Amino acid sequence: MPVITNIQDLKRIYERRVPRMFFDYAESGSWTEQTFRENTSDFEQIRLRQRVAVDMSGRSTSGQMIGEDVAMPVALAPVGLTGMQHADGEIKAAKAAEDFGVPFTLSTMSINSIEDVAEATTRPFWFQLYTMKDDDYIRRLIQRAKDAKCSALVITLDLQILGQRHKDLKNGLSAPPKLTPKTIANLMTKWTWGLQMLGAKRREFGNIVGHVDGISDASSLGAWTAEQFDPSLDWGKIAKLKEMWGGKVILKGILDAEDARMAAKVGADAIVVSNHGGRQLDGALSSIRMLPQILDAVGDEVEVHLDSGIRSGQDVLKALAMGAKGTMIGRAFVYGLGAMGQQGVTTALEVIQKELDTTMALCGERHLTDLGRHNLLIPRDFEGQWQA
Repeated sequence: MPVITNIQDLKRIYERRVPRMFFDYAESGSWTEQTFRENTSDFEQIRLRQRVAVDMSGRSTSGQMIGEDVAMPVALAPVGLTGMQHADGEIKAAKAAEDFGVPFTLSTMSINSIEDVAEATTRPFWFQLYTMKDDDYIRRLIQRAKDAKCSALVITLDLQILGQRHKDLKNGLSAPPKLTPKTIANLMTKWTWGLQMLGAKRREFGNIVGHVDGISDASSLGAWTAEQFDPSLDWGKIAKLKEMWGGKVILKGILDAEDARMAAKVGADAIVVSNHGGRQLDGALSSIRMLPQILDAVGDEVEVHLDSGIRSGQDVLKALAMGAKGTMIGRAFVYGLGAMGQQGVTTALEVIQKELDTTMALCGERHLTDLGRHNLLIPRDFEGQWQA
């Protein structure tokens, strides 16, 4: 067993074990991938202020996200096709999150269904909703999430139209993989993954197949999803979805101060500053660079979380010190899942918590609530380099 000291260690194992199309699905952005790269490189521009001769005993990384107690303010973000990264991937990730004490978010485009994850866990998880044109399907999907006792509905706002992801197009991304000479050659080198998938509970989109009339195979599923994302989604529809849900709502995909104010106006319990991991609008600014403007716009009206680019506990600390109340990780836990299944997700969380705790101590803080701008050294032009 290799010694895992950081998230990059998990990524290296992940790349060796998972088929190329699913590795590329996670580890890529849209178009030139500029935003994908800057999501992480912009974190590196923010430096930490070291303090010494400060009492560092009795530290804690615990906190709350939307009123839920968490071992650290890090939720597992909704990631589609997680069950293709590892057999029963959503179930394994949800169980790891439950055992660790952080929220898990199930994607609409998951392989394991809402019911699969609910049956395998005891702690309520969050459910992420993509809005579709089929209103009846959306109503039934929301009711299924209610029946599963999901504690929050995460509505993703930045995927009304799919961003062009060159690698996915070139790889012919599908679930399950289409057997072409190229994919067969790659799958032959990933035999451990293949053996695990033979025993998987599902290998197609569990929240869709069997729940939509006429969807019976990969071909009909692909045609349905290609035309179902709803480009007419607006704030009025979001308000109706919130009313339909009747519980806590998190709006994900906010990258503009005006949109943040609108999200607060429709009554969101939290917003997630996110650019979909650089997978939608290439050329948009990184989430961490946009965070200060959005915090200034909404103040304490709504809880603000940050997603996109987090690869370490230090990144988590930087986001919290800048004012976020929580964070989400996607790729970081997927690396662990693809590398070592449920144990890999646990390892990713342990790595991030250890980095968060150690960094907090060396910055002279014992509690996350004490973090602030005073812990950071931020470039003068970091927030104002670009103006609308």
